[in-house]
Amino acid sequence: MATIDAGTKTGRTLIYRHSLAVRLSHWVNVFCLTLLLFSGLQIFNAHPALYWGQYGADNDPSFIAMEAVEGGDQAKGLTHVGSLTFDTTGVLGLSDVDGEATARGFPSWLTLPSYQDLSAGRRWHFFFAWLFVLNGSVYLLYGLISRHFRRDLAPEGKELTLAHLGHEVASHARLRFPKGAEARHYNTLQKLTYLAVIFLLLPLMVATGLTMSPGFNAVAPWLLDVFGGRQSARTLHFLTAFSLVAFVVVHVAMVILSGVFNNLRSMITGYYAIEQGDE
Repeated sequence: MATIDAGTKTGRTLIYRHSLAVRLSHWVNVFCLTLLLFSGLQIFNAHPALYWGQYGADNDPSFIAMEAVEGGDQAKGLTHVGSLTFDTTGVLGLSDVDGEATARGFPSWLTLPSYQDLSAGRRWHFFFAWLFVLNGSVYLLYGLISRHFRRDLAPEGKELTLAHLGHEVASHARLRFPKGAEARHYNTLQKLTYLAVIFLLLPLMVATGLTMSPGFNAVAPWLLDVFGGRQSARTLHFLTAFSLVAFVVVHVAMVILSGVFNNLRSMITGYYAIEQGDE
């Protein structure tokens, strides 16, 4: 995140906050992850249950499961999380498809394609998974060569003190966002979150996805041992994906609350505006 002044206009200073490589990789990731999520839910719907271990079947205890059951005169959609059961009729387990109640894990408006088709879902998922990996590899290479990770994301020692972290958490809870010179750089919470996503969540999602592939198991069978079996990898893949969804929800909320136009412009053009009075 370079901070080169680009002049003033109407009482503001424009700084060059995001390089072209960062902006392009960001939007490619947005596109890929969106389609990966929708096609992944299509794949999940083929067997809407998650297990732990090497094997999973209808009689094995599930970690998470969705199903449709008869409940008197009407069918109900149930979601099981461990020993807990929730009635999720109309959303999970049983939802409306073309005016009819249909048994399916996630509703049709959340899957790609909308109708039940495991083969099509797998094709969409695998194509954009490899595009996502290629884009991520280019971004990682850029980040290392340009020192983007070192310069923009690595927190300094003083930023990791409990006092400093506590102050940032309190400021975010009060929706008080950095201004002036502080807005030229990511704050510590942003740095730690982005590092966790880039170097933990995203690699874990890719690795667990590869572990579920029988073809890749022939190349790297040790992955099955690392993740405790194919079903464990599937569960971790699912949980990692929804951790990323939670990150995106919070990220978008912060973008909106801290100035949606300014933040979007910086991720499209690279330039971020700082009010002169805040300098």
